[in-house]
Amino acid sequence: MSGVDEWIDRETGLALLGVKAQTLYAYVSRGKISTQADPRDPRRSLYRHEDVAALATRRARGRKPAAIAEGSMAWGEPAIPTAVSTAQHGRLYYRGQDAIALARRATLEEAAALLWEAQVPVTFDPAPCGERDAFVALAALVPVSESMLGRSRERLCRDAGQVVGLLLSAAGCAATDVPAHDRLARRWGLDEAGAARIRQALVAMADHDLNASTFAARVAASTGASMAANVLAGLCALSGPKHGGASGALMALLEQAGQAGVMRPFQDALDRGAGLPGFGHPLYPGGDPRGALMLENLILDPLMVQMRDLAADRTGLLPNCDFALAALVRTLGLPPEAPFILFMVGRSVGWCAHAMEQSLQGQLIRPRGRYIGPPPRG
Repeated sequence: MSGVDEWIDRETGLALLGVKAQTLYAYVSRGKISTQADPRDPRRSLYRHEDVAALATRRARGRKPAAIAEGSMAWGEPAIPTAVSTAQHGRLYYRGQDAIALARRATLEEAAALLWEAQVPVTFDPAPCGERDAFVALAALVPVSESMLGRSRERLCRDAGQVVGLLLSAAGCAATDVPAHDRLARRWGLDEAGAARIRQALVAMADHDLNASTFAARVAASTGASMAANVLAGLCALSGPKHGGASGALMALLEQAGQAGVMRPFQDALDRGAGLPGFGHPLYPGGDPRGALMLENLILDPLMVQMRDLAADRTGLLPNCDFALAALVRTLGLPPEAPFILFMVGRSVGWCAHAMEQSLQGQLIRPRGRYIGPPPRG
């Protein structure tokens, strides 16, 4: 959805909600739907599409407990209370602070101190790691790690710093005590400007509400598993093509475009019905602010420009963070695995924050299944 569709007129809002005008006005008066004056006619009001769509979803779901629970698993209302981060009205917040504003000035370590509510400056363990596979490195750490149960926040922050440091080492970074973005920049031979872009990307990707990988990490944390185990659970979920693998899918699409032209692979991706990797986000109808930050003043190569313009023309979708990570690879000359590494290292900070919060809440996450198989016999 393009930015111009962020605000809709009264008729469109009534049609989406299936209510009378009085009910729409009641939603506005209770603060459930934001409004602004129509720039073409100040006597008329426009209504925030995101608010209307959320209300329409809840109304369609009704009050049946099973429907409410099932809907919460698919872009519904969060079922788990969290103070770590939230996305509202097209903006991302870390503990109430604008995440994009934070990414403009902060290091990943400073973002971690905020998200972890650390009482002392955060550092990521610079110890060397002989393993160059993050999955294997974490798996090896799990058997020798302690449960999170009963541990103080100070000890949990220390565990988290060790785990994030392990991921940096597994990504091939030297065992130094410089900030995470400088360790990656040196690994990839970047100058100061390139290091600054890496820093912004890491902070922008540090957390994002209850996404799939964060939910996986919280489920593990609710059992009392170690910090390493929780991050490994998040990493496994991140590896899927619908999550952390989206940038890789886009780069594969661009490689095809370089051989056959943009139109054919673009149309093939749409025809498969799996969505266009790198474009659109349900939480950001007006555009992903993380992607916008990473793309600021970045000169895109012709193929990416063509793909971006074609997506806007044919689908109305705007570039998201996955597009931006792929763009950093192509513009800065990074290795093809760089998008996943940036996503993994940045998001591991959020996984640790959610794991701490879940552990301190002390509740086991154990949803019920809605059985749809053959009737039980006997």
